[in-house]
Amino acid sequence: MRGKFGVIVGNRGFFADELARSGRQELLAVMGSLGLEAITLREDQGVSGSVQSREDAKVCAQLFKEHKEDILGIIVSLPNFGDEKAVADVIRHSGLDVPVLVHAFPDQLGALDYAHRRDSFCGKISVCNSLKQYGIPFSLTSQHTMDPAGDAFKADLLHFAGVCRVVSRLRQARLGIIGPRPNDFNTVRFSEKILERQGISVESIGLIDVINSIANYGDSDSAVAEARERIATYMDASRIPAEAMVKLAKLLLVTEQWVKDNEYDAIAIQCWSSLQETFGVNPCVMMSMLSQAGLPAACEADAAAALSMLALQAASGRPSALVDWNNNYADDPNKVVLFHCGNYAKAFYESAAISYANILGSTLGNDKTYGAIAGNIRSGPVTFARVSTDDTTGRICAYVAEGTMTDDALDTFGSWGVADIADLNGLMQHICREGFEHHVAISLSQTARMLAEAFGNYLGWSVHRHEG
Repeated sequence: MRGKFGVIVGNRGFFADELARSGRQELLAVMGSLGLEAITLREDQGVSGSVQSREDAKVCAQLFKEHKEDILGIIVSLPNFGDEKAVADVIRHSGLDVPVLVHAFPDQLGALDYAHRRDSFCGKISVCNSLKQYGIPFSLTSQHTMDPAGDAFKADLLHFAGVCRVVSRLRQARLGIIGPRPNDFNTVRFSEKILERQGISVESIGLIDVINSIANYGDSDSAVAEARERIATYMDASRIPAEAMVKLAKLLLVTEQWVKDNEYDAIAIQCWSSLQETFGVNPCVMMSMLSQAGLPAACEADAAAALSMLALQAASGRPSALVDWNNNYADDPNKVVLFHCGNYAKAFYESAAISYANILGSTLGNDKTYGAIAGNIRSGPVTFARVSTDDTTGRICAYVAEGTMTDDALDTFGSWGVADIADLNGLMQHICREGFEHHVAISLSQTARMLAEAFGNYLGWSVHRHEG
């Protein structure tokens, strides 16, 4: 199932009850076909399971209260004009603070007699007006009235379900950080207090604590052997010396246990360059494996980036990754080279192998940087997202954009890809003027509109949606 949703079928006494009954059945059938579970009045409650009075509203609100922990969002559907007060009362008295989608059925030109006319076109305006008065944020379908059986409405339902996932996932998210921010990276500063006010908790552990925990494992322990095998079967590790593989396996075990013990939703790790100097490996493949398994992992202790990755994952249902806005692509104004040492989830790569980090290796020695991934991002649609805290205003701000990963070739190292973004310069102007970071999270999907709605309409963040 894609999630559970409270459903309010609006009805109004001056209109034919049959419209509410048949409309309810049609909507529930469409939701079921999409894997969206409905929590709604039974057909023997209210008038054919619809809400048209204060009493109906109280019963429906109580039902929603009983399923408060399960409901991701509320769908309001108007097979006829509907009772705007009853609809708004359900949401208010349920106590739910979840996204709300308002839908209205279309009238047919040959069916405007009393028995068949809906007037949902007008009723939707009234319902939205009441929700606005009640201070309840809501979403709208892509067209004012829509046939539930149509593909466009089905796409709207799936879009709304994605918005609900993002909102639910980010509220009360738990972020873990390994190690402090690298001293040279002011760009990854953030405010724990601003995030905490939004219900997003941040907890940290020292790098030395992780290394001490690693010391509890012997090189020949069965758990270490099993972790080595997982790494070797995850991606080509033929270039990695046995000693480095043992270290990578231990780091994976300790990090996974730390995440499990603390129930984190996403993590960030210091990486550059204390871990390499102290322990002698790059954590990239460990981070890649965690992200592939559904736990976003960001580097350079960039907790806000981990949150950005979590949002993208919730929206798309796919792994996310963290990249640098790194290089221009010749003189093409709309192409950019994305790069990192190599921490992308396996799903991103056209082809890849575990190697060493060339840039760090040039200073520290390659033998201390095994664990990075070398490979290129496969072509296809891509969404960019960045969440940041603005300490001077106390806000959370964000931007989202979409583009295409190309199949352009590069003679380079590490993990990379070439992205094509309409009006790339305009996006870079916004990033620089607003002081955003050099890191951005990506997903091989098209979910910018979904994220913008979740961030702005329901989480109350300041969001810029780039449209070239």
